[in-house]
Amino acid sequence: MSCQIIVLYYSRHGSTRSIARQIARGVESIPHCEAILRTVEEISGSAPSPDPVITLQELKQCDGLAMGSPVWFGNMAAPLKHFWDQTTSIWISGELIDKPACVFSSSSTLHGGQETTLQSMMLPLLHHGMMILGIPYSEPTLHTTTSGGTPYGASAVSSSNSGLTAEEVELAQQLGKRLATTALKVKE
Repeated sequence: MSCQIIVLYYSRHGSTRSIARQIARGVESIPHCEAILRTVEEISGSAPSPDPVITLQELKQCDGLAMGSPVWFGNMAAPLKHFWDQTTSIWISGELIDKPACVFSSSSTLHGGQETTLQSMMLPLLHHGMMILGIPYSEPTLHTTTSGGTPYGASAVSSSNSGLTAEEVELAQQLGKRLATTALKVKE
C-alpha cells in the first residue's frame, strides 16, 4: 500500500517553499509514502514557482495534505485562499473527509502572525472534514526552539537570509513524518 501526500504551498520569496521541501523529506522518510509538491496559481503576475500548480483532481486523490503559506497580515496569502474558494465541488462530494492534514507558515519576524495564519489555514480544511495534525510537545525541539515551530504546525522566521534553522528543519520533517504515518494508518 502506498500513500500520496500533497505538500501544497504558496511562496513569494522562498521561505515557505523551503519548509514545504523539509515536510516532503519527512513524508518520504516513511516507507511507501510519496510527497507531491504543488503550488497555487498567482493572482498578480509574480514569477512562476518551480513546482507545478495543483489540480482539483490531484487534491481529490491525495491521501493527506500539508498546506503552507507566508504570513500576510496574520492570514493566509490571497492566492491560497483563492484556490480553496474554488473547491466547492470537492466539499459537496466529501472527497477530503477523514483525510489527515497539517499546516505550515513563515513570517519575516518572530511575532509576525504565524499562529493566526496557521489557524486561518485550518478553517477550510475543517470545513472539508479533514483531520488536523499539529506538532505534539513530545517533540523535544518544540520546547527549545527560539525560531520557528509551534504546536499548530511548522513555521520559520525568514528575517535573515541564512535559510531555515536546524530547529525549523527538524520540526518540519517531524510534522511530515507524522502526516505520512497517519495517512498510512487511515488508509489501512
